[in-house]
Amino acid sequence: MSLVVYFAVIFLCLGFMDQEANGAYMQKLAKKKLCADDECVYAISFGKALDDYNAPDCRFINIKRDELVYVYTKLVKEGDDAGEFWSGSVYTEHYRDQIGHIGYFPSSLIMELNVYQDDLQEFPTTAIDFYCD
Repeated sequence: MSLVVYFAVIFLCLGFMDQEANGAYMQKLAKKKLCADDECVYAISFGKALDDYNAPDCRFINIKRDELVYVYTKLVKEGDDAGEFWSGSVYTEHYRDQIGHIGYFPSSLIMELNVYQDDLQEFPTTAIDFYCD
């Protein structure tokens, strides 16, 4: 009986180790970001969407006009031709499945209603900041 249990455990372990990752590291949108804290987990501000936005890939989030959004990071613009993006999470009943899902969107899309942190810290972005699952 113990031999059967031994082989079952080995089989399960090998099965878990063989799982493929479906995620991908995408191109960085900026080299630096601004955050409210060392780990970029506290909200910088709370705002309202001025228009609809359809995410072009998995780094971004869909936002509908008038939806409320928490902003967690602000990417630092790197030139005149580069757009400025913020990351945040939609707070609405319409996208209930996306509540808590964090993604990027154009900064011009959001009118900040409440700024929680004015004194922001600058950090380099990493590959994980632009990872798509």
